[in-house]
Amino acid sequence: MATIIRIRHDPLISADISAPIVPAGKIFPSRLRFSRDRTYPFVERFCPMEHTMGRRDVIAIGGSLGAVAALKHLLGKLPGDFAAAVFVVIHVGARGKDLLAEILNAHSGIPVTTAVDGEAVERRHVYVAPADHHLLVIDGVIRLGRGPRENLARPAVDPLFRSVGLNYGPRAVAIVLTGMLNDGAAGLADLKRCGGVTVVQNPSDAVAPDMPMGALRASDVDYRAPLEDLAALLVELTGEEAGPPILVPAEIRLEVDIALGLQIGSETMLTIANPVPISCPACGGVLSQIKSWPPLRFRCQVGHAYTSEALAAASEGAVDEALRVALRIIEERVTLSEKMAQDAHRSGFAAAAAANRRRANEGREHAETLRRAIIGSGTDATAGELEDADLAVAKHPDTIDPESS
Repeated sequence: MATIIRIRHDPLISADISAPIVPAGKIFPSRLRFSRDRTYPFVERFCPMEHTMGRRDVIAIGGSLGAVAALKHLLGKLPGDFAAAVFVVIHVGARGKDLLAEILNAHSGIPVTTAVDGEAVERRHVYVAPADHHLLVIDGVIRLGRGPRENLARPAVDPLFRSVGLNYGPRAVAIVLTGMLNDGAAGLADLKRCGGVTVVQNPSDAVAPDMPMGALRASDVDYRAPLEDLAALLVELTGEEAGPPILVPAEIRLEVDIALGLQIGSETMLTIANPVPISCPACGGVLSQIKSWPPLRFRCQVGHAYTSEALAAASEGAVDEALRVALRIIEERVTLSEKMAQDAHRSGFAAAAAANRRRANEGREHAETLRRAIIGSGTDATAGELEDADLAVAKHPDTIDPESS
Protein backbone atom coordinates (compact mmCIF):
# COMPACT_ATOMS: atom_id res chain seq x y z
CA MET A 1 0.00 0.00 0.00
CA ALA A 2 1.24 3.50 -0.81
CA THR A 3 2.53 5.46 2.14
CA ILE A 4 2.78 9.12 3.01
CA ILE A 5 6.31 10.47 2.94
CA ARG A 6 6.79 12.86 5.83
CA ILE A 7 9.48 15.08 4.43
CA ARG A 8 9.64 17.48 7.32
CA HIS A 9 7.37 18.32 10.22
CA ASP A 10 7.94 20.94 12.88
CA PRO A 11 7.10 20.27 16.55
CA LEU A 12 3.60 21.27 17.60
CA ILE A 13 2.37 23.07 20.68
CA SER A 14 -0.81 22.69 22.71
CA ALA A 15 -3.65 24.98 21.65
CA ASP A 16 -7.37 25.56 21.91
CA ILE A 17 -9.51 23.91 19.20
CA SER A 18 -12.25 26.52 19.60
CA ALA A 19 -10.51 29.23 17.55
CA PRO A 20 -12.89 30.64 14.89
CA ILE A 21 -12.10 31.02 11.20
CA VAL A 22 -10.59 34.48 11.43
CA PRO A 23 -7.30 35.81 10.09
CA ALA A 24 -4.06 35.15 11.90
CA GLY A 25 -3.21 38.82 12.23
CA LYS A 26 -4.10 42.23 10.94
CA ILE A 27 -2.12 41.75 7.76
CA PHE A 28 -4.51 43.74 5.56
CA PRO A 29 -5.84 46.84 7.35
CA SER A 30 -9.08 47.75 5.56
CA ARG A 31 -8.13 51.41 5.31
CA LEU A 32 -5.18 50.43 3.09
CA ARG A 33 -6.85 47.81 0.96
CA PHE A 34 -7.87 50.03 -1.92
CA SER A 35 -5.00 52.49 -2.03
CA ARG A 36 -3.57 52.78 -5.54
CA ASP A 37 0.02 52.61 -4.42
CA ARG A 38 1.83 52.09 -1.19
CA THR A 39 5.31 51.78 0.17
CA TYR A 40 6.20 48.54 1.93
CA PRO A 41 8.94 47.99 4.51
CA PHE A 42 10.55 45.00 2.83
CA VAL A 43 11.98 43.36 5.90
CA GLU A 44 10.80 40.39 7.89
CA ARG A 45 8.59 41.70 10.64
CA PHE A 46 6.67 40.03 13.43
CA CYS A 47 3.05 39.16 12.74
CA PRO A 48 1.12 38.92 16.03
CA MET A 49 -0.95 35.90 14.92
CA GLU A 50 -3.35 36.53 17.77
CA HIS A 51 -5.65 33.76 16.56
CA THR A 52 -2.96 31.20 15.75
CA MET A 53 -3.59 29.23 18.93
CA GLY A 54 -5.89 26.58 17.48
CA ARG A 55 -5.94 23.58 15.23
CA ARG A 56 -5.19 23.69 11.55
CA ASP A 57 -8.49 24.57 9.93
CA VAL A 58 -7.76 26.20 6.55
CA ILE A 59 -6.90 24.11 3.48
CA ALA A 60 -5.83 25.53 0.10
CA ILE A 61 -5.67 23.22 -2.92
CA GLY A 62 -4.34 24.00 -6.39
CA GLY A 63 -4.05 22.00 -9.58
CA SER A 64 -4.47 21.98 -13.32
CA LEU A 65 -4.60 19.17 -15.87
CA GLY A 66 -6.15 16.08 -14.24
CA ALA A 67 -7.02 17.90 -11.02
CA VAL A 68 -10.79 17.71 -11.45
CA ALA A 69 -10.76 13.92 -11.17
CA ALA A 70 -8.21 14.13 -8.35
CA LEU A 71 -10.41 16.55 -6.38
CA LYS A 72 -13.51 14.40 -6.88
CA HIS A 73 -11.61 11.52 -5.34
CA LEU A 74 -10.06 13.57 -2.52
CA LEU A 75 -13.25 15.37 -1.46
CA GLY A 76 -15.22 12.15 -1.69
CA LYS A 77 -13.02 10.63 1.01
CA LEU A 78 -13.28 13.53 3.47
CA PRO A 79 -15.69 12.93 6.38
CA GLY A 80 -18.86 14.99 6.65
CA ASP A 81 -17.62 16.55 9.89
CA PHE A 82 -14.32 17.69 8.38
CA ALA A 83 -13.81 20.85 10.46
CA ALA A 84 -11.89 23.04 8.03
CA ALA A 85 -12.53 25.60 5.31
CA VAL A 86 -11.24 24.41 1.93
CA PHE A 87 -10.28 26.71 -0.96
CA VAL A 88 -9.74 25.36 -4.48
CA VAL A 89 -8.09 26.86 -7.56
CA ILE A 90 -8.09 24.88 -10.79
CA HIS A 91 -6.90 26.42 -14.05
CA VAL A 92 -9.89 27.10 -16.30
CA GLY A 93 -10.25 29.23 -19.41
CA ALA A 94 -11.42 32.83 -19.00
CA ARG A 95 -14.66 32.08 -20.86
CA GLY A 96 -15.26 28.80 -19.07
CA LYS A 97 -18.52 28.19 -17.26
CA ASP A 98 -18.36 27.82 -13.49
CA LEU A 99 -19.23 24.12 -13.48
CA LEU A 100 -16.50 22.91 -11.15
CA ALA A 101 -18.36 23.53 -7.89
CA GLU A 102 -21.42 21.67 -9.19
CA ILE A 103 -19.27 18.74 -10.32
CA LEU A 104 -17.36 18.50 -7.04
CA ASN A 105 -20.44 18.96 -4.87
CA ALA A 106 -21.88 15.75 -6.31
CA HIS A 107 -18.90 13.84 -4.92
CA SER A 108 -18.08 15.74 -1.71
CA GLY A 109 -19.13 15.01 1.84
CA ILE A 110 -19.13 18.75 2.64
CA PRO A 111 -20.85 21.53 0.63
CA VAL A 112 -19.02 22.92 -2.41
CA THR A 113 -19.89 26.31 -3.91
CA THR A 114 -18.35 28.84 -6.26
CA ALA A 115 -16.66 31.55 -4.19
CA VAL A 116 -18.44 34.90 -3.93
CA ASP A 117 -16.62 38.18 -3.31
CA GLY A 118 -17.19 39.41 0.25
CA GLU A 119 -18.38 36.03 1.53
CA ALA A 120 -17.39 35.19 5.12
CA VAL A 121 -15.32 32.04 5.53
CA GLU A 122 -16.94 29.07 7.27
CA ARG A 123 -15.69 25.66 8.34
CA ARG A 124 -16.98 22.47 6.68
CA HIS A 125 -17.24 24.23 3.34
CA VAL A 126 -15.36 24.13 0.02
CA TYR A 127 -14.94 27.38 -1.94
CA VAL A 128 -14.01 27.11 -5.63
CA ALA A 129 -12.43 29.94 -7.63
CA PRO A 130 -14.67 31.21 -10.47
CA ALA A 131 -13.34 31.60 -13.98
CA ASP A 132 -11.13 34.62 -14.70
CA HIS A 133 -10.74 35.65 -11.03
CA HIS A 134 -7.96 35.08 -8.51
CA LEU A 135 -9.31 33.54 -5.30
CA LEU A 136 -7.96 35.26 -2.17
CA VAL A 137 -8.79 35.21 1.53
CA ILE A 138 -8.28 38.52 3.33
CA ASP A 139 -9.33 39.40 6.88
CA GLY A 140 -11.44 36.24 7.07
CA VAL A 141 -13.40 37.25 3.95
CA ILE A 142 -13.23 35.89 0.41
CA ARG A 143 -11.95 38.36 -2.17
CA LEU A 144 -12.04 37.77 -5.92
CA GLY A 145 -9.18 39.61 -7.61
CA ARG A 146 -8.95 40.75 -11.22
CA GLY A 147 -5.24 41.32 -11.05
CA PRO A 148 -2.97 40.30 -13.95
CA ARG A 149 -2.51 36.66 -14.87
CA GLU A 150 0.15 34.72 -13.04
CA ASN A 151 1.86 31.81 -14.77
CA LEU A 152 -0.52 32.30 -17.72
CA ALA A 153 -3.56 31.70 -15.51
CA ARG A 154 -6.37 33.55 -13.76
CA PRO A 155 -7.32 32.07 -11.37
CA ALA A 156 -3.78 31.11 -10.43
CA VAL A 157 -2.68 28.93 -7.53
CA ASP A 158 0.13 31.14 -6.21
CA PRO A 159 -2.10 34.07 -5.09
CA LEU A 160 -4.41 31.75 -3.14
CA PHE A 161 -1.54 30.10 -1.29
CA ARG A 162 0.03 33.47 -0.42
CA SER A 163 -3.18 35.01 0.92
CA VAL A 164 -4.02 31.94 3.02
CA GLY A 165 -0.48 31.85 4.41
CA LEU A 166 -0.57 35.53 5.35
CA ASN A 167 -3.98 35.40 7.00
CA TYR A 168 -3.81 32.06 8.78
CA GLY A 169 -0.10 31.29 9.14
CA PRO A 170 0.52 27.97 10.96
CA ARG A 171 -3.19 27.09 10.77
CA ALA A 172 -2.96 26.77 6.97
CA VAL A 173 -2.29 23.66 4.88
CA ALA A 174 -1.65 23.87 1.12
CA ILE A 175 -1.68 21.04 -1.41
CA VAL A 176 -0.34 21.02 -4.97
CA LEU A 177 -2.11 18.48 -7.18
CA THR A 178 -1.47 17.27 -10.71
CA GLY A 179 -0.94 19.92 -13.39
CA MET A 180 1.21 21.36 -16.16
CA LEU A 181 4.07 23.84 -15.70
CA ASN A 182 4.71 24.91 -12.09
CA ASP A 183 2.06 27.33 -10.86
CA GLY A 184 1.75 26.85 -7.10
CA ALA A 185 5.46 26.27 -6.48
CA ALA A 186 6.22 29.86 -5.44
CA GLY A 187 2.98 30.22 -3.49
CA LEU A 188 3.63 26.98 -1.62
CA ALA A 189 7.09 28.22 -0.66
CA ASP A 190 5.58 31.52 0.56
CA LEU A 191 2.93 29.74 2.61
CA LYS A 192 5.66 27.73 4.30
CA ARG A 193 7.52 30.97 5.06
CA CYS A 194 4.34 32.04 6.86
CA GLY A 195 4.42 28.89 9.00
CA GLY A 196 1.91 26.77 7.08
CA VAL A 197 2.17 23.07 6.27
CA THR A 198 2.91 22.12 2.65
CA VAL A 199 1.85 18.97 0.80
CA VAL A 200 2.26 17.74 -2.78
CA GLN A 201 0.65 14.87 -4.62
CA ASN A 202 3.21 12.22 -5.44
CA PRO A 203 4.35 13.03 -9.00
CA SER A 204 4.41 9.33 -9.84
CA ASP A 205 0.60 9.05 -9.66
CA ALA A 206 -0.22 12.50 -11.09
CA VAL A 207 -1.76 12.80 -14.55
CA ALA A 208 0.64 15.70 -15.18
CA PRO A 209 3.62 15.66 -12.77
CA ASP A 210 4.95 19.16 -13.59
CA MET A 211 3.23 21.07 -10.77
CA PRO A 212 4.10 18.58 -7.99
CA MET A 213 7.69 18.33 -9.24
CA GLY A 214 7.99 22.11 -9.46
CA ALA A 215 6.79 22.46 -5.87
CA LEU A 216 9.24 19.84 -4.63
CA ARG A 217 12.12 21.63 -6.35
CA ALA A 218 11.15 25.09 -5.07
CA SER A 219 10.93 24.54 -1.31
CA ASP A 220 11.32 22.16 1.60
CA VAL A 221 7.90 20.50 1.28
CA ASP A 222 6.54 18.85 4.43
CA TYR A 223 4.64 15.91 2.94
CA ARG A 224 4.49 14.02 -0.34
CA ALA A 225 1.63 11.55 -0.66
CA PRO A 226 -0.26 9.62 -3.35
CA LEU A 227 -3.76 10.81 -4.17
CA GLU A 228 -5.27 7.84 -2.35
CA ASP A 229 -3.77 8.98 0.96
CA LEU A 230 -4.30 12.75 0.77
CA ALA A 231 -7.71 12.79 2.47
CA ALA A 232 -6.43 10.76 5.42
CA LEU A 233 -3.43 13.08 5.68
CA LEU A 234 -5.70 16.14 5.79
CA VAL A 235 -7.80 14.59 8.54
CA GLU A 236 -4.62 13.92 10.52
CA LEU A 237 -3.22 17.42 10.00
CA THR A 238 -6.47 19.16 10.95
CA GLY A 239 -6.56 17.10 14.14
CA GLU A 240 -3.26 18.61 15.29
CA GLU A 241 -2.58 21.97 16.89
CA ALA A 242 -1.03 24.74 14.85
CA GLY A 243 2.45 26.01 15.53
CA PRO A 244 3.54 29.25 17.22
CA PRO A 245 3.66 32.73 15.64
CA ILE A 246 6.54 33.39 13.24
CA LEU A 247 8.18 36.24 11.37
CA VAL A 248 6.29 36.95 8.13
CA PRO A 249 8.03 38.44 5.05
CA ALA A 250 6.18 41.67 4.25
CA GLU A 251 6.84 41.39 0.50
CA ILE A 252 4.40 38.48 0.27
CA ARG A 253 1.60 40.94 1.00
CA LEU A 254 2.58 43.03 -2.01
CA GLU A 255 2.09 40.09 -4.36
CA VAL A 256 -1.35 39.44 -2.88
CA ASP A 257 -2.26 43.09 -3.46
CA ILE A 258 -1.20 42.77 -7.10
CA ALA A 259 -3.49 39.76 -7.49
CA LEU A 260 -6.32 41.89 -6.08
CA GLY A 261 -5.73 44.35 -8.90
CA LEU A 262 -4.00 47.14 -6.98
CA GLN A 263 -1.37 49.21 -8.75
CA ILE A 264 2.17 49.50 -7.43
CA GLY A 265 4.84 52.05 -8.16
CA SER A 266 8.12 51.34 -9.92
CA GLU A 267 10.10 52.18 -6.78
CA THR A 268 8.12 49.58 -4.84
CA MET A 269 8.74 46.97 -7.54
CA LEU A 270 12.48 47.65 -7.34
CA THR A 271 12.50 46.64 -3.68
CA ILE A 272 11.47 43.07 -4.55
CA ALA A 273 12.83 42.62 -8.07
CA ASN A 274 15.60 43.72 -10.42
CA PRO A 275 14.91 44.65 -14.08
CA VAL A 276 16.21 42.24 -16.72
CA PRO A 277 16.45 42.66 -20.53
CA ILE A 278 13.42 40.45 -21.21
CA SER A 279 10.00 41.64 -22.38
CA CYS A 280 6.69 40.54 -20.89
CA PRO A 281 4.91 38.30 -23.44
CA ALA A 282 1.53 39.67 -22.33
CA CYS A 283 2.09 43.45 -22.47
CA GLY A 284 5.59 44.01 -23.86
CA GLY A 285 6.83 45.75 -20.70
CA VAL A 286 10.19 45.16 -19.08
CA LEU A 287 10.32 42.16 -16.76
CA SER A 288 12.01 42.20 -13.37
CA GLN A 289 13.48 39.14 -11.70
CA ILE A 290 12.01 38.51 -8.24
CA LYS A 291 14.74 38.49 -5.60
CA SER A 292 13.28 35.69 -3.47
CA TRP A 293 13.87 32.28 -5.02
CA PRO A 294 13.54 29.42 -5.82
CA PRO A 295 11.69 29.20 -8.07
CA LEU A 296 13.13 31.64 -10.59
CA ARG A 297 10.34 34.17 -11.21
CA PHE A 298 9.66 37.40 -13.09
CA ARG A 299 7.10 40.24 -12.93
CA CYS A 300 6.42 43.21 -15.16
CA GLN A 301 5.31 46.63 -13.93
CA VAL A 302 1.72 45.83 -14.92
CA GLY A 303 1.90 42.80 -12.65
CA HIS A 304 2.02 39.79 -14.97
CA ALA A 305 4.03 37.09 -13.22
CA TYR A 306 5.88 34.07 -14.56
CA THR A 307 8.05 31.28 -13.34
CA SER A 308 10.89 30.63 -15.77
CA GLU A 309 8.96 27.63 -17.13
CA ALA A 310 5.78 29.64 -17.67
CA LEU A 311 7.78 32.45 -19.30
CA ALA A 312 9.43 29.98 -21.67
CA ALA A 313 6.02 28.56 -22.60
CA ALA A 314 4.60 32.04 -23.21
CA SER A 315 7.63 33.07 -25.26
CA GLU A 316 7.33 29.95 -27.37
CA GLY A 317 3.77 30.93 -28.16
CA ALA A 318 4.93 34.42 -29.18
CA VAL A 319 7.60 32.94 -31.46
CA ASP A 320 5.02 30.63 -33.03
CA GLU A 321 2.71 33.59 -33.69
CA ALA A 322 5.54 35.63 -35.20
CA LEU A 323 6.48 32.75 -37.50
CA ARG A 324 2.90 32.44 -38.69
CA VAL A 325 2.72 36.16 -39.44
CA ALA A 326 5.98 35.94 -41.40
CA LEU A 327 4.65 32.91 -43.30
CA ARG A 328 1.48 34.79 -44.26
CA ILE A 329 3.49 37.77 -45.54
CA ILE A 330 5.80 35.55 -47.61
CA GLU A 331 2.89 33.61 -49.11
CA GLU A 332 1.21 36.89 -50.08
CA ARG A 333 4.46 38.03 -51.74
CA VAL A 334 4.60 34.74 -53.66
CA THR A 335 1.06 35.30 -54.93
CA LEU A 336 1.91 38.88 -55.93
CA SER A 337 5.11 37.79 -57.73
CA GLU A 338 3.17 35.15 -59.68
CA LYS A 339 0.59 37.71 -60.81
CA MET A 340 3.36 40.14 -61.79
CA ALA A 341 5.06 37.37 -63.81
CA GLN A 342 1.80 36.59 -65.63
CA ASP A 343 1.23 40.27 -66.38
CA ALA A 344 4.79 40.71 -67.68
CA HIS A 345 4.44 37.60 -69.88
CA ARG A 346 1.18 38.87 -71.43
CA SER A 347 2.85 42.23 -72.12
CA GLY A 348 5.82 40.59 -73.82
CA PHE A 349 8.41 41.43 -71.14
CA ALA A 350 10.14 38.05 -70.89
CA ALA A 351 12.99 39.18 -68.62
CA ALA A 352 10.60 40.75 -66.08
CA ALA A 353 8.40 37.65 -66.17
CA ALA A 354 11.40 35.42 -65.47
CA ALA A 355 12.60 37.62 -62.61
CA ASN A 356 9.18 37.55 -60.93
CA ARG A 357 8.95 33.76 -61.32
CA ARG A 358 12.36 33.46 -59.61
CA ARG A 359 11.13 35.63 -56.75
CA ALA A 360 8.01 33.49 -56.45
CA ASN A 361 10.06 30.28 -56.33
CA GLU A 362 12.43 31.72 -53.72
CA GLY A 363 9.42 32.78 -51.66
CA ARG A 364 7.98 29.26 -51.80
CA GLU A 365 11.26 27.87 -50.48
CA HIS A 366 11.30 30.40 -47.63
CA ALA A 367 7.65 29.63 -46.85
CA GLU A 368 8.34 25.90 -46.70
CA THR A 369 11.25 26.50 -44.32
CA LEU A 370 9.02 28.56 -42.03
CA ARG A 371 6.24 25.97 -42.25
CA ARG A 372 8.62 23.25 -41.08
CA ALA A 373 9.81 25.50 -38.23
CA ILE A 374 6.22 26.11 -37.11
CA ILE A 375 5.44 22.40 -37.13
CA GLY A 376 8.63 21.65 -35.22
CA SER A 377 7.95 24.26 -32.53
CA GLY A 378 4.22 23.72 -32.25
CA THR A 379 2.96 24.59 -28.78
CA ASP A 380 0.58 22.53 -26.72
CA ALA A 381 -2.78 23.79 -25.54
CA THR A 382 -2.66 26.00 -22.48
CA ALA A 383 -3.37 24.56 -19.06
CA GLY A 384 -6.71 26.37 -18.99
CA GLU A 385 -7.78 24.95 -22.36
CA LEU A 386 -6.87 21.43 -21.28
CA GLU A 387 -8.62 21.84 -17.95
CA ASP A 388 -11.77 23.01 -19.76
CA ALA A 389 -11.73 19.68 -21.58
CA ASP A 390 -11.19 17.96 -18.22
CA LEU A 391 -14.30 19.72 -16.89
CA ALA A 392 -16.29 18.63 -19.94
CA VAL A 393 -15.35 15.01 -19.35
CA ALA A 394 -16.24 15.31 -15.65
CA LYS A 395 -19.64 16.80 -16.49
CA HIS A 396 -20.44 14.35 -19.31
CA PRO A 397 -18.08 11.34 -19.06
CA ASP A 398 -19.20 9.80 -22.35
CA THR A 399 -18.80 12.87 -24.54
CA ILE A 400 -16.36 15.70 -25.04
CA ASP A 401 -17.43 19.05 -26.41
CA PRO A 402 -15.27 19.51 -29.54
CA GLU A 403 -14.94 23.22 -28.75
CA SER A 404 -13.37 22.35 -25.39
CA SER A 405 -10.93 19.70 -26.55
